[in-house]
Amino acid sequence: MEVVQMQRAWVEYTKSLFREGFLDAQFQQLQLLQDESNPDFVAEVVSLFFEDSERLLSDLTFALEQQSVDFKKVDAHVHQLKGSSSSIGAQRVKNDCIAFRSFCEEQNVEGCQRCLQQVKQDYSLVKSKLEALIRLEQQIVAAGGSIPMEELSF
Repeated sequence: MEVVQMQRAWVEYTKSLFREGFLDAQFQQLQLLQDESNPDFVAEVVSLFFEDSERLLSDLTFALEQQSVDFKKVDAHVHQLKGSSSSIGAQRVKNDCIAFRSFCEEQNVEGCQRCLQQVKQDYSLVKSKLEALIRLEQQIVAAGGSIPMEELSF
């Protein structure tokens, strides 16, 4: 695929992630911070988000499997996950965490477990979509092109 085709594909794919509610304006802000002096900025931030999220999801799974659930601890993990998903613009995960926290307040184990499954599902989707986006960006740059940020007008 030539550079122009890859750039067009990148623009369409990125727009679809916003349209489908996977990403919000915060992700655009991250993209604007990336430049020639720091070409891997978004990939690095997203990679840290993946590491943090997987640790938190593991901690949440463990906490909700306990005989006596510590809802303060669960809520603290969900709060962290909400913050990190919000900071990269992972809108669906952030919204899932908002609902999750209300079940923590109610100390509703079943509600928390359902929310955890939803968070895991949406996290997995956004992770695969962001990985695909970053791969496409890397292919564009490797082929001598640049990321066409200016074409992302919403």
